[in-house]
Amino acid sequence: MNSKLVSAPVGIALAIAAGICCYLAFAPIAIGALAPVGVLLLTIAIFRVTLRRGFGLAFITGLVFFLPLISWMATPGVDAWLLLSLLCALWVALMGAAIALVTRVPGWPIWVPCLWVIQEALRGTVPWGGFAWGDLAFAQSSTWLGKYAAFIGRPGVTFVVALAGTTLLAAFLAVRAGQRGSGIAWFAVWLLVLTVGLVAPLGIGTSTQRTVAIAIVQGGTPQLGLSALDVRRQVLENHVAQTMLLAEQVRTGQVEQPDFVLWPENSTDIDPFQDPTVAADITRAAVAINAPILVGAVVAVPGNPMGVWNMGVVWDPVTGPGARYIKNHPVPFGEYVPLRAELAPILGRFDQIPRDFLAGDKPGLLPIGGVLVGDAICFEVSDDQVLQRLVAGAAEVITVQTNNATFGGSAQPEQQLGIERLRAIETGRSVVVAATTGVSAVITPDGVVQAVMQQGEVGSLVVSVALIDGRTIAGHLGKLPELLLAGLGIAAIAAGSVVRIRRRGRRGAEHRLGP
Repeated sequence: MNSKLVSAPVGIALAIAAGICCYLAFAPIAIGALAPVGVLLLTIAIFRVTLRRGFGLAFITGLVFFLPLISWMATPGVDAWLLLSLLCALWVALMGAAIALVTRVPGWPIWVPCLWVIQEALRGTVPWGGFAWGDLAFAQSSTWLGKYAAFIGRPGVTFVVALAGTTLLAAFLAVRAGQRGSGIAWFAVWLLVLTVGLVAPLGIGTSTQRTVAIAIVQGGTPQLGLSALDVRRQVLENHVAQTMLLAEQVRTGQVEQPDFVLWPENSTDIDPFQDPTVAADITRAAVAINAPILVGAVVAVPGNPMGVWNMGVVWDPVTGPGARYIKNHPVPFGEYVPLRAELAPILGRFDQIPRDFLAGDKPGLLPIGGVLVGDAICFEVSDDQVLQRLVAGAAEVITVQTNNATFGGSAQPEQQLGIERLRAIETGRSVVVAATTGVSAVITPDGVVQAVMQQGEVGSLVVSVALIDGRTIAGHLGKLPELLLAGLGIAAIAAGSVVRIRRRGRRGAEHRLGP
């Protein structure tokens, strides 16, 4: 079949429906199986259309998808929400033009999923480190397809999600065209994708040697939204108070003694290395619980009055502050302002970020009480490289320190939990999350939430967590699946371009020859 499948009005309707399906795959609705349907509908809409129409229809899909998905970004500012949604939609639009091209090439049901991988790789990198929220894979932690993360990583999950959509479409088109054998073959591929996801065992290459008791403290903030951390001392006091209550529960035998305690990101926004009263409060809590505390702290950069670090600090009850991790991937416009000199006069709201968070360059590998902990901070869970470096460094458990108070009451914490669950499957590690206001959770290596404190809850959890040695297949492969799939996608774009040029050349020749 050498022409588009649907008319322009139907194509617009399908593009809108595709965006709705992709959005519904994520929290708060979280029907992950709708993601392949979204891919299928978008592919129908832009199948062999012009590049311009493919761009435009996919742009519609991107807007319908991202505007509601990241509506929580309106809390920092409606302009930030709209601009970020527009940027994400533009990446989807570029992918749409490429899909319109490669659907002219034999084997297109395979090449189209490769383009989804390319789009997510670029969106998650460019510009300023990118924005990986909304990757198809992150909606799959509760589906059969999510299990692929242990074998081919996050990019591989996106590939099989899209493949589940394109192969079903290819089977239908082949049967409709009278190509029964081809239809059966594509349907068999679709069935195989689902079956492998259903029966594939997890944890290959990893082993559980021992356990560790980890306490999570969710202290809460005085309020939510942009002002959540305005009363900085109160946030610290909340986490100290909950740790003291936990210590009393341990003393009376209500809960087991933790090996270490996890506090969230921003549990102290007052630099404990500059304010001795803050250091004393943290030490008091560590002494009471008789265990090290991994504290989330905002720390001044020595010699740079305009720079700060977002840091995880291991605070021992006897020796005080020790090993520390500086966040590798600060969030643009959230933790630092790119092009500050140019944008600040236009957008005065950036005065709320008077100093820029600077990036660390070492992975968050922290020895705590005989356990090698791999620490990530908040949005870093969406960064493949951050997680890959932790596993490559032999982290036995992954901790996530996060502050979602700015987005409290929205779907953002639940969406982040979905990412964290997929990372547990991908790395074969237990993932322990501490949030200021929720969601805090303990996630097993198969992506199951073992214990949770929801949004708005205040308190603590002590959970025995498996320590894992070795790497999953995805851990060994690293970026290889993404590079391979991206390479195939680029080759398909080149092949599609050749086909397009030749067809335009033939049409030109026929026009010159006339009837």
